[in-house]
Amino acid sequence: MGGGPSRLGLPRLLMVVALVLLPLCGFGVHGRNHIHKKPHGGGGGGGRQHRGGGTVVSSPAVPPADEQTQPPGIVPSDPVIPAQPEQCVFDVRAFGAVGDGTTDDTEAFRAAWRAACAVESAVISVPSDGTFTITTTTFTGPCKPGLVFQVDGVLMPPDGPDCWPPSDNRRQWLVFSNLDGLTLRGAGTIEGNGEGWWNLPCKPHRGPNGSTLRGPCDSPTLVRFFMSRNLVVEGLRVENSPEFHFRFDGCSDVRVDGLSIRSPANSPNTDGIHVENTQRVAIYNSMISNGDDCISIGTGSYDVDIQNVSCGPGHGISIGSLGVHNSQACVANVTVRNAVIRNSDNGLRIKTWQGGMGSVSGINFDTVSMENVRNCIIIDQYYCLDKRCMNQSTAVHVTDVSYANVRGSYDVRAAPIHFACSDTVPCTNITMSEVELLPFSGELVDDPFCWSAYGLQQTPTIPPIYCLQDGLPDSLLDNPDLRCR
Repeated sequence: MGGGPSRLGLPRLLMVVALVLLPLCGFGVHGRNHIHKKPHGGGGGGGRQHRGGGTVVSSPAVPPADEQTQPPGIVPSDPVIPAQPEQCVFDVRAFGAVGDGTTDDTEAFRAAWRAACAVESAVISVPSDGTFTITTTTFTGPCKPGLVFQVDGVLMPPDGPDCWPPSDNRRQWLVFSNLDGLTLRGAGTIEGNGEGWWNLPCKPHRGPNGSTLRGPCDSPTLVRFFMSRNLVVEGLRVENSPEFHFRFDGCSDVRVDGLSIRSPANSPNTDGIHVENTQRVAIYNSMISNGDDCISIGTGSYDVDIQNVSCGPGHGISIGSLGVHNSQACVANVTVRNAVIRNSDNGLRIKTWQGGMGSVSGINFDTVSMENVRNCIIIDQYYCLDKRCMNQSTAVHVTDVSYANVRGSYDVRAAPIHFACSDTVPCTNITMSEVELLPFSGELVDDPFCWSAYGLQQTPTIPPIYCLQDGLPDSLLDNPDLRCR
């Protein structure tokens, strides 16, 4: 005598199944709204109130099968297009945030995160009519899939080091850790309030008479992603970070799109986007002006694709610095395409310390426009922050670097092309094609500089680069210090 379908009856069975499959998102949880994608054609159904103050927009009733019509271009044999998942919106004000620019809203943001993290397809909403101040916070996963952090207002840290809580970490502000599938987006602004940090006397050239004073000089990265994957960051305006604006550490499958990053040209160490120990990164359609590297790529980074990015002022797009303190560094498969670099101290730069190990390989710079750039194309294997660095016999190997369709104007204070490679670990397989760099002012075209650089000029370049050596030096054959992965 089982309790199978024959005893329950088909109607009762369907009712049970329907109850089990009802969306549970939102019942009894305070402070969130529910958003459905509006069906094409609109009409009917109205909305219904949920307990907890949210509103669910109902879909219209589905007509019987014999009355349905197929949308244009779809035949009955095509698969059904799945509906978008319901989104549960967690407004930070519903958790106690004030948004007046002075009140500490940290606990409200933390509470909203805890609630949203536990719900699938949740949206944490920072509304457009508020300015929200929060202190150092780590938003930790794992969370349910589809989590969105939507910043439409202004979000900022305390105003400078004097206002920073003594117990808070002074190396980072917002940290997103151990997450899979997070989206950080919005039409709002993340304001870094960095000026007080830039003016610390231990910052470069901030002491008396242009000196740099010794002392503690920790400054917070504005937004850091740590040990996370399948990340999307899009649409935001981010400005005036105390140090790096964005940093990705130990992440994978990252997409950055449509950002505006701004800080003054004299703001020290304010890299726009820094990537380290991170794989499969796409940085697209963004404008970055700052006081340091536009984009910097550190060790352990692979498969980085940069397209349609505008840089400047700043220090250009950099790979490195790598190999500091005799460390191993590995970077491979980096592409920069359709980029513009203006009024910058560097253009396309690879920088390594003496004494390092490992390699930089598979680097492609394609279709890059320069305007008044100092050191347009530079490989520097003698990178050093002062004059006390000692000559060493090992270096990170730089190989398979391609420059194609790189054109524009250079600042005449430095040669437009500079390849300073290691005596013992020369740069190899550098290729130059359709490179044309003319002085921004004046008529004299400076000669390129090459030292221990091997490669090929595939087409005539301006200026002509006759200093590349042919072939491959014997010193690199079967050298175990150069191996990566």
